[in-house]
Amino acid sequence: MAVVILQDKCRGCKLCLKACPFDAIDMVGKLAVINEKCTACGACVEACPFEAIEKQVAEAPKKDLSAYKNVWVFAEQRAGKVMPVAIELLGEGRKLADEIGVELCAIVLGNNIEGLAKELAQYGADKVYIAEHELLETFTTDGYTKVITDAINEIKPEIVLLGATHIGRDLAPRVAARVDTGLTADCTKLEIDPEDKKIKQTRPAFGGNIMATIVCPNHRPQMSTVRPGVMDKAHKDDSKCGEIIKLDVKLTKTDVRTEVLEIIKTVGELVSLTDAEFIVSGGRGIGNADGFKLIKELADKLGGVVGASRATVDAGWIDHSHQVGQTGTTVKPTIYIACGISGAIQHLAGMQSSDVIIAINKNANAPIFDVADYGIVGDLYDVIPQLIQSLDKVDDLVASLKEVAVAK
Repeated sequence: MAVVILQDKCRGCKLCLKACPFDAIDMVGKLAVINEKCTACGACVEACPFEAIEKQVAEAPKKDLSAYKNVWVFAEQRAGKVMPVAIELLGEGRKLADEIGVELCAIVLGNNIEGLAKELAQYGADKVYIAEHELLETFTTDGYTKVITDAINEIKPEIVLLGATHIGRDLAPRVAARVDTGLTADCTKLEIDPEDKKIKQTRPAFGGNIMATIVCPNHRPQMSTVRPGVMDKAHKDDSKCGEIIKLDVKLTKTDVRTEVLEIIKTVGELVSLTDAEFIVSGGRGIGNADGFKLIKELADKLGGVVGASRATVDAGWIDHSHQVGQTGTTVKPTIYIACGISGAIQHLAGMQSSDVIIAINKNANAPIFDVADYGIVGDLYDVIPQLIQSLDKVDDLVASLKEVAVAK
């Protein structure tokens, strides 16, 4: 938005000078002229009796998009280990890159992490950009933002994908602002428009009640953060060998305003919902916090972890780290057992991609049964002990078979 004085209508009355609170108007001869102090507040527009001052929308210069190509994945690593979401993004990025007809690239930041480049290539990256510096040893918003921004401005990727982790959600909007592009956060689906090859980014909106599909037609790169546990992981192929490119990192201590003094990896029990093959979740139907003891007993029997609905977390029955759903963790286990969970849409958004869903609920009309592969209508306090008892019998049978095998 800009304020413009129409010289053919200006009468030199100086009323606009008196109205301007920022001293942003000068008189050049008998005509008023806007100077660099103008904030486009519009006070002068209202003061002019001759309609000689207008607010005009300044048309943004069009960006040359032809130089942008390839799909980039930010390969988040912690303590020298690639995070699972990065492998998921490589799997999804491969599909997007193949459909557009470009290369899939990974960018990884850290210090002494050259070994990760080979691993990322084995997961399908055609090129791996590696940025190593002592100031990148641990994540800092300033350091990572500057290095990735510099790389994007120099190499010009068409699409940039980041995981919607704590780091990704902090990093992505800052990078997007620096490179003057848009960002679609918490995507659950990505696809290429067959007509113009733009990426269509789908995410929950209005509390998860609708799914919005967003495009970025006039700016590059097209940027998305993707929820962990939503996409299929890339398959590792030890025979693959991508091109490894070392970035020239220009980073000084003055670029990083924060200093990491200590890293606390976990407080209390570590819960890894995104990596779990079996998740047993409890909802309000368990009655109280003690109900999670039974949930944990079944989860331990399966070698899985305990999940929870938002209602139980809000009630203080269990820590937020166990929460599954739109405002918790999105999961994709082999088996998801929902116990006493009615099936609110926000919860379903976080677990409906599970391979097998088993629901236990007293209410036969609970929405959870609409997405469940197997449903058990009954009191979970009756059903779960029977499941555990059956699993005990299986363990006893396996143990007996092992004894027979050893005897032979």
